[in-house]
Amino acid sequence: MATAVTEALGTRRPGPELAALGARVAAALAVVLDRELRGTSDAVAGPVRYAVLGPGKRLRPLLLLAAWRAAGGEAGAAPTEGDPAAALACSVELVHAYSLVHDDLPCMDDDVLRRGRPTVHVRFGTPAAVLAGAGLMPMAARTVWRAAGALGLEPVRARRLLSILADAAGAGGMVGGQLLDLRAEGRATTREELERIHRGKTAALMAASVRMGAVAARAPEEVVERLGRFGVALGLAFQAVDDILDVTGEEAEIGKTSGRDVALGKATYPSVLGLEASEQVSRELAGLARRELAGLEDTRELELLAELVVERRR
Repeated sequence: MATAVTEALGTRRPGPELAALGARVAAALAVVLDRELRGTSDAVAGPVRYAVLGPGKRLRPLLLLAAWRAAGGEAGAAPTEGDPAAALACSVELVHAYSLVHDDLPCMDDDVLRRGRPTVHVRFGTPAAVLAGAGLMPMAARTVWRAAGALGLEPVRARRLLSILADAAGAGGMVGGQLLDLRAEGRATTREELERIHRGKTAALMAASVRMGAVAARAPEEVVERLGRFGVALGLAFQAVDDILDVTGEEAEIGKTSGRDVALGKATYPSVLGLEASEQVSRELAGLARRELAGLEDTRELELLAELVVERRR
């Protein structure tokens, strides 16, 4: 499993801690999809499985599980069934998969390669891709509700988990960020505009992931908010590295069409700041994220993830 995590994150060493979390996420994803797609026709189930189970970093569910552990969730009440913390982590991966499917559509970024494979609309057709992406959102919500119950969380806490995820995915988060991203194509943008785009498009779901982990662990509000700030800074660092790799990475290594941002005239860190400054910014943001962890008890996995975000090659 360590090798699989290393390859997915495109780094030298994920550490046994992250390999163990990755194994939990992979097992939980299989269970969640089998449950949610039971009785569903292959015409629907095929594109959904293809979108979710492709080789990916699984960074967001790893962040949720790492935050849950850092906030004391592992030491909390015994779950009533299976591995509900990992199932909860799957909810953010389902939302992430939906966003990738729709971002790649011809009416959006019109990408033909994702995670080293044809994109969902190329493989199954645009109508199937649209519907598969749409189907992943209610699936994510059901997964949150089921996992919260299995963790023994109070209904008010389960509702908060749903609210955090919906806010990150909606108009004030990923959807809004994607629209701003499209509107910024082909024109000059400021760093402030750039960060507004990426706070919605990328950082919102990462921040939601760690906040959900803390809420599920019944952490104090101050810890939830600190981890949220960690997630925002880490999300921006991730996006800066992603933008850099679009310029410097090889297609076979990064798993998608290189140079696509430049071809579309996207607002990116290199286009606004230049490559060297973008690399510096990515490290500064990762450092800012790590500083938010000071004083928390068990942050080894979160620190490793922050390190890997900057070191990754895909």
